[in-house]
Amino acid sequence: MSAVPHRSILSDLPHADDDLLTIKEVAAIVRVPEATLRYWRHLGSGPPSFRVGRCVRYWRTEVARWLETQTNDPDSSR
Repeated sequence: MSAVPHRSILSDLPHADDDLLTIKEVAAIVRVPEATLRYWRHLGSGPPSFRVGRCVRYWRTEVARWLETQTNDPDSSR
């Protein structure tokens, strides 16, 4: 039985080569206070985020996509 390379399994995932960011890192990228990101998360209007255990994380590409959306249509949500 041959072993399946670990990399080939991960390459099928949508964010396989993406970076996970903390709320602090996203706040620095977006240049807003962390509290603002938490409020946006509460409203559902900020960049897409998710929990890993008790920690909130963001995919770097999703943050960039959200920023692009804000540039083109600042009134749009998610």
